[in-house]
Parts: sequence; structure tokens; C-alpha cells
Amino acid sequence: MSQFSPEGDKATLADFLSIPNDVYPVGRLDFDSEGLLLLTNDRRVNHRLLHPSFAHERTYWVQVEGDPSEEALQQLESGVTISVNGKLHESGSCRANRFTQEPNVHPRNPPVRYRASIPTSWIALTMQEGKNRQVRKMTAAIGHPTLRLIRYRIEAITLDGLAPGDFRELDARTFYQQLHLS
Repeated sequence: MSQFSPEGDKATLADFLSIPNDVYPVGRLDFDSEGLLLLTNDRRVNHRLLHPSFAHERTYWVQVEGDPSEEALQQLESGVTISVNGKLHESGSCRANRFTQEPNVHPRNPPVRYRASIPTSWIALTMQEGKNRQVRKMTAAIGHPTLRLIRYRIEAITLDGLAPGDFRELDARTFYQQLHLS
């Protein structure tokens, strides 16, 4: 879980990291997602990245069931209707790009389900909005359920050079620059 506090029998960040008590994750990844997670003790960063009035880009690499058509990708880019907290919500516009070859990612544990009769493909979604389970709901809305979801980038900070469980410490100046908060 992308939190330090216990939740049932699920492993949390506290099981893997020993860091000061005033450091906390900015944003969350749901239990079935993986990828970039920012940890900070800077309240300004937390506010700027979580408050809806401050837009910031994030990119997700998404393995989906099937092979979305150009029309389906255009639907994602234009926005699709999803349910958020029981209410219909029109997702904001985004950029949706198909990978021409599978991205170089570490194997998932546990692996995603495999069905020989149903192909999978990878797309990159770049967006500024971040509702609960939004990417999964968006790909389902175009008929291509998400099998694997990796948050690859938040502003200029990426997963490049990091393996699962790795972390990179950034000095405050670099952190602010890469998040475009300077």
C-alpha cells in the first residue's frame, strides 16, 4: 500500500522504508497499481500536487486487454464518462499514445492474468487529472480493461533508472525544478 499506516494484512511503505516520521507520500497508488511515488516532508509540495486547482502532468503506462483502435484512443483524448464517488464525471482531455513495442518494464509480481486468445497492448496516457482509479475506469469505458498500470512520470520526475523498490533522493532545489514549482 502506498501509505505508512497499517491497513489489514497488506504490506505498507513502513515495511520497506525506514525514514523520518514527518515524511509522507504525495498522492496514492491503488493496491493493484505500481510505479512512481513521491515522498516528502514539504507541505507546499503536498498542497500543490494534491489540490485540484494546481494542475500537473503525470504519465501512466497501461497494459490493456485487446488492441485499442485509433478511434478508441481519440475517445480517451477527448474525455470519457466515468463514475466518481457514485456520480458521472467527464474525464478531462489527455494524450493517449500506443507503444509500438512493449515497454521495458520489470516483471510484475504477481503477473497479470494471461489468456492466449486475447491479445494485450500498451498505451501511455498523459493527463493532469487524478480521480480515484480513473485510468482503469477510462480504459474500461472504451472497452479495453486495464491489466497493468504503472505511473511512469509526475512532471519531469520519472521512473528511469529505478527498479521496483528503489528510490532516488532529490535535493529540494532539483525536486522543485522537476515538479515545476520554482
